[in-house]
Amino acid sequence: MANRQLSAELTNMIMIQDPCTQKVLLQKRELSWAGVAFPGGHVEKGESFYCSALREVKEETGLIVSQLKFCGVVHWCNLDTNERYLVFLYKTTHFAGELLEHTEEGPNFWASIEDIPTMECSPHFLNYLSLFQKEQPGEFFATESEKEGKIQFIEVF
Repeated sequence: MANRQLSAELTNMIMIQDPCTQKVLLQKRELSWAGVAFPGGHVEKGESFYCSALREVKEETGLIVSQLKFCGVVHWCNLDTNERYLVFLYKTTHFAGELLEHTEEGPNFWASIEDIPTMECSPHFLNYLSLFQKEQPGEFFATESEKEGKIQFIEVF
């Protein structure tokens, strides 16, 4: 019988949209995954996906968000190691607090969602963006092979 245990890294990403201006909150990430993206981070031990998203937004932006809507998941599979990397996507228009202009991740700023494709985005962020804009949750499945030097994105639904 094959070993079915997998190594997986669990993360989240959250689109916060101001209902008055329709602008979205972005980070110009300077540490990991450099470039423009929505706030997010890792799921901690003993933490739900939803609660990890609330915590990451607070840490990275200073804002307190609520009423997160699940948008889908991005599921990466490394074909060389069979390691998995999952990104749980959420969005909200409900937030309070004072925005931190800059954190260790980089500066935070508001921008029109239509302007995002013209920005220097984090790798593959533009692929993720379409899942935030759908009415129903969706999934992207991506495979990568460092040995073969290729990445393939597949929209599952």
